[in-house]
Amino acid sequence: MAERGGSEGLRRLYASRFAATEGPARDAIWRVLCRDFFQRWIDPRSTVLELGAGYCEFINNIRAAKKIAVDLNPEIKHRAGPDVRTIITSATDLGELPSSSVDVVFAANFFEHLSKDEILETLREAHRVLGPAGTLLVLQPNIRLCREDYWMFFDHISPLDERALSEALAMTGFVTRKTIVRFLPYTTKSYLPASPALVRAYLKCPPLWRLFGKQSFLVATPQHWDG
Repeated sequence: MAERGGSEGLRRLYASRFAATEGPARDAIWRVLCRDFFQRWIDPRSTVLELGAGYCEFINNIRAAKKIAVDLNPEIKHRAGPDVRTIITSATDLGELPSSSVDVVFAANFFEHLSKDEILETLREAHRVLGPAGTLLVLQPNIRLCREDYWMFFDHISPLDERALSEALAMTGFVTRKTIVRFLPYTTKSYLPASPALVRAYLKCPPLWRLFGKQSFLVATPQHWDG
């Protein structure tokens, strides 16, 4: 997830933070999220890149022809599935990937770990690697909705809400096509409801999103997209 602190620092940080919430149960939650929500934005024939892939719950569970995980933490090599290509690098430098080589870029709980300059550089790189009809998907804690807990994490750097993120997208050549201001809850450490069954029920009931949602979801496309 994070871009700072060095690879060993990242390994220790996330091993401590997610010790109680990682494993099969967390993976099962992401399996539901991918199948019942995120997959609708992703053609199974496409190439998908996850930025700040962390423990690879999204990239392992999404259906795609080609899957790529990027993170500074070398732990992703052990977390990624056998069908996932891993790249240990900063999201500000995706030089290993050719321009217009990716159909979908996904980032979850990531941009708050970056400085504003790093956010813009990451978005420019995402724009470069996306094809003309590519899509950027962002799941992001919203500072306006969870300000009391936003700063409980040592590696959170930039306060963002959906409006600030949409401006950053515009500055880097994206057009925001859809914004769900209140989507998933923002809960201690896991960011997610407690079980796959609860996640499944939650996703089927948008009125609950307006009550409990503290993370925003944005869909953006490169400005030259004409779909």
